[in-house]
Amino acid sequence: MTDELRPPVAAVDEAELVALAARLVRIPSHPGVPRQEEAVARALAEYLGRHGLGAELVEVEPGRPNLLCTLAGGGPGRRLLLCGHTDTVPLNAVDPGSGFSGEVRDGRLHGRGAVDMKGALAAMAAALVALRRSGALTAGDVTLAAVVDEEMAGLGAEHLVSAWVASGRGAGAVHSRETPDGAIVGEPTGNRPCLGHKGLEWLEVEIHGRAAHGGTPQNGINAIAAAGRFVYLVETELVPLLAARGHPLLGPPTINFGTVRGGDQPSTVAASCTLALDRRLIPGESYESVVAELTGLLGRVEAATPGLVTAVRRLPGGAGALERRPFATAPDDPLARAVAGACRAVRAGDGISTEPDFGAFPAWTNGGLLAGYAGIPTVILGPGDLALAHSPRESVPVAELVAAAQIYAATALAFCAAEAT
Repeated sequence: MTDELRPPVAAVDEAELVALAARLVRIPSHPGVPRQEEAVARALAEYLGRHGLGAELVEVEPGRPNLLCTLAGGGPGRRLLLCGHTDTVPLNAVDPGSGFSGEVRDGRLHGRGAVDMKGALAAMAAALVALRRSGALTAGDVTLAAVVDEEMAGLGAEHLVSAWVASGRGAGAVHSRETPDGAIVGEPTGNRPCLGHKGLEWLEVEIHGRAAHGGTPQNGINAIAAAGRFVYLVETELVPLLAARGHPLLGPPTINFGTVRGGDQPSTVAASCTLALDRRLIPGESYESVVAELTGLLGRVEAATPGLVTAVRRLPGGAGALERRPFATAPDDPLARAVAGACRAVRAGDGISTEPDFGAFPAWTNGGLLAGYAGIPTVILGPGDLALAHSPRESVPVAELVAAAQIYAATALAFCAAEAT
């Protein structure tokens, strides 16, 4: 490990970090909890305050605050954002696993949120404390943003992004001076740096026919049968087109039908049918282009079934106001280089000689808002295995928590040292 990276890395206190992560896990912050994420934000603020770092709580909705905490380096340099979310999904209905125990056993922290993503939040806070403790950050600044509502509508990140966008909400919006020059989103990657992910749209396809007695189906228009024809067109025509598009980092766009609802009972021609689908987008696609493709196929079904009416819309409650855009950060971006260097240095300190390799994250994150709307180069990196998130087996290796904090601190030192261009 190089001398310039040693001070903040060495200043990461493992016992302190694990205690904070366990404390956060023991605080339920899923939907249905009164003032859902507030107690987590206050626990983070208390930890940061004990170490001389002032945190601001900014309400997004009553009792649901984002936490912002900035460490200034004292000289000109780049601004780095460390972004995580304070909410979790509820416990699993069957086999609740470790619940909210925050127990450490066999070298792992157990409980809801350990992976997604209170472990990463604790590591980010510990990195900020290590940077302050070491005094190594002499340029630029580092901000921790712990935001609400990522698992549902993304209201916390939308609120954060709106503060940086001076006009408009499109990709070409003008940014304020406070916009970060780079961001790390702490979703679970096993501390492998990921440079992007696909966009996400949850859509409903509504198909309306006409009810009739099941003994005289010719008098009705069967919405379920029409839905079957539409699904067939998607699977045989649209899916191959999506597979052929591809992206060098993110791969091809995808579509998945998740639910279907329709009809009243077996002896009635179904008057309506609703399909809910998940559509993953790559750069160059948009909500408008996705809807246009689906509408085109629905138009063919309508033309073959006089009297049928169809529509496509966003799934109610499935997202916030902004599109869930894809993003891909260039591997030669200054942030990507700084993260790779930090990973290399921390791994070398642990006796690991392999070079870090960049990947793509398989799920959507708040990085889609940071990069897609605020234009912030973004890398996804955090401790834990995504396969364990939202599961009764949720747990994260303590060693990965510590390594994540060290990588965040080392990245900040390298990235912030240069002035933004």
